[in-house]
Amino acid sequence: MSDVEIEIDVVEETDEPAADEPARSKRERALVNEGEIAADYLEELLDIADLDGDIDTFNEGGRAHVSIVTDADILVGRDGEVLEALQELARLAVMTETGHRSRLMLDVAGHRDRRRKELEVLAKDAIAEVVETGESVRLAPMNPFERKIVHDVVAAAGLISESEGEEPRRRVVILPKG
Repeated sequence: MSDVEIEIDVVEETDEPAADEPARSKRERALVNEGEIAADYLEELLDIADLDGDIDTFNEGGRAHVSIVTDADILVGRDGEVLEALQELARLAVMTETGHRSRLMLDVAGHRDRRRKELEVLAKDAIAEVVETGESVRLAPMNPFERKIVHDVVAAAGLISESEGEEPRRRVVILPKG
């Protein structure tokens, strides 16, 4: 019995922040750790590739975010293909270190922020077409990040959307009301 009590005490002690550290939930600490692991991994990749860039980390929406501030467009690639590959590698690095799957988001040179704005405009235009014609609108194939943005804009407008097709040709369909 005392062995169990000792184990519980150890777990409770390790979950408490240091005196000079602000109180954080276990989940927040895990996200900070994910960001740090990914940032270290990406920093090593940049060094190997002899590319310059500053790496920032933050948590938002229950996810760790890592941003590489650079002018090396090679890290984004055509249609964000290199960015997607780097994100998957960073997620694998986190999973290897922690044993848990990561939902980490990576942005390079502001690409995702720019793409988010483009997709919001695209979604609003498609919503206007659906409302005007009463017909469904099928958008071009998108990756999961892009589809999520469109689904969110559609839901905020009070319409329904769904994804159809198989990767990498999966697309959003915006449906009329009723």
